[in-house]
Amino acid sequence: MPEIVADNIAVINSDELEGTTRIDAEYYQPKYLRMVANILNKTQMQIKDVATLEKRKFNSNNEGEFDYIEISEISLSDGSYKPVRMPNKNAPSRAQRKLEPNDVIISTVRPIRNAVSLINKVDNVPLVCSSGFAVLKSSKLLSEYLFVWLKSKYTCALLDRLTTATMYPAVSDKDILTFPIPILSTEMQLEIQNLILKSKQLQKQSLSFYSQAKSLLLDELGIKDIDLSHEPCYEVNSADTITANRIDAEYYQPKYEKVIEAIKRYPCTPIGNMFRLVKGVEPGSSVYYDKGKPFIRVSNLNKFEINNDNQQYLPEKNYSELKANYQPLKSEILLSKDATPGIAYHLKDQIDGIISSGILRLQALSNIKREYICLVINSIVGQSQIERDSGGSVINHWKPSQVQETLIPVLPDKIQEKIELLCLESQSARRTAKGLLEEAKRKVEEMIEKGSE
Repeated sequence: MPEIVADNIAVINSDELEGTTRIDAEYYQPKYLRMVANILNKTQMQIKDVATLEKRKFNSNNEGEFDYIEISEISLSDGSYKPVRMPNKNAPSRAQRKLEPNDVIISTVRPIRNAVSLINKVDNVPLVCSSGFAVLKSSKLLSEYLFVWLKSKYTCALLDRLTTATMYPAVSDKDILTFPIPILSTEMQLEIQNLILKSKQLQKQSLSFYSQAKSLLLDELGIKDIDLSHEPCYEVNSADTITANRIDAEYYQPKYEKVIEAIKRYPCTPIGNMFRLVKGVEPGSSVYYDKGKPFIRVSNLNKFEINNDNQQYLPEKNYSELKANYQPLKSEILLSKDATPGIAYHLKDQIDGIISSGILRLQALSNIKREYICLVINSIVGQSQIERDSGGSVINHWKPSQVQETLIPVLPDKIQEKIELLCLESQSARRTAKGLLEEAKRKVEEMIEKGSE
């Protein structure tokens, strides 16, 4: 057995090396050896002993549609997924694996992100995932437990271990199948299943509340069914190009003006009249650490939460120097302006962290409904304006001056209040759903650590 000398030192005999493909010291860090030993004390079973690798081939044709899941469509926090519907004729080459209910999918590409999901149901069109996933099916374990195990900190560490010191972050299907897995009692598995089923029901409720809020907004503005198709030919007055200081044709697509005309049925206020904009900072990758205070980048931001996708950290010293100017405060809106511009998130809890230069802090100048503002920005109302402004450049970049001029329609207070309430109900359901998943993970992890069920 390997000898652990200190927290960062282990002695490995040559006959204990896992093949000549892994002789890097990083792979045999004591933290990994201890974790594997903990699991092996509980089980000698591997995923291949309790689950099969499914490779149902999706054969697309020129007719019909299918729902497609890529890694980006999976929530890293709760495992929910939002497939994209597309015509069969547009199927990407990666759309290869057909899914069925109770499949568990786990990403083999960029695996440290731990993109794992449990498939609930399949609608009346095929559900297909990228070839970057391993698709697992178990007849010996409840699929909810298999999902939780793959989302646990143990699997995350094993994925991290396998991808350490590699140029291209990926693992193989074989790697996944040889992961150890403890076999819980039926009673414990049923307890895990109950938590996950409740969590998934709340996820559905959360999406329903958010969808209602969005529909209410678009219905009130009269743009729920607006035609925003691309028009190949149109005319623009030269005076308009001078006013806008833009001569790229895309900027004048009629679809953008359709949205502006629709929202102007109500009073509209530019974002700059409602908020003070404060830009984040870029301290440089040389100060990134694997622990410390979170450095929040655009990839960590979505309209529902701040996630820890490939989270980077800053040392306490750097954080202390930057927090006075670059730490966001509770009740501010975080708004991305680079890479993926136009992601708006209302910060409801205080966090200790620093935001990157690709994110703006929106500090309200008056008492306004922030959830309503976020929904407007995240909807077609804001996104069409952002698409128009950031078009014509190689890298998407939304200038603060353009952010300030973005129009927000001011609906009647009663409508804003209804939208605000639906958004808050959506967030509450999402938060509770995530808490149930964390409880399920905690039960499994404690069973390993305490050695009891």
